[in-house]
Amino acid sequence: MKKFFCLLAIIGIISASNCSRIPENNDPIIGIWNHIELNAEEDVTHQEWIFNDAYLGRYHLYINNSLEIKTDFSWSQEKGLYTISYPGTEMSDDMVSMKTDQSVEVLEDNQGKILAQRE
Repeated sequence: MKKFFCLLAIIGIISASNCSRIPENNDPIIGIWNHIELNAEEDVTHQEWIFNDAYLGRYHLYINNSLEIKTDFSWSQEKGLYTISYPGTEMSDDMVSMKTDQSVEVLEDNQGKILAQRE
């Protein structure tokens, strides 16, 4: 009888492990994206987005090489339009699409402003 229960336990473990596969996400946005800007006061602003395959990421804002903001974000994609949300912050959502500009991949909003380029 013990052998029968052991066999059932093994079959149950194998069945459960086959059902819990995570679908592979190979979206082209996955990776590191940057935007560097120099303003009139000679301040350098560097923004960095790190997108991962779990529809999450990390955002950094540096001003003159000093970390000012570090927060997590979530992202989604629908029909080529990416929505980047920053929960728990007052930052508004970014809605961008991926474009290739002179062999450089960029994230561009619907008004044509470049949010970031691929590192």
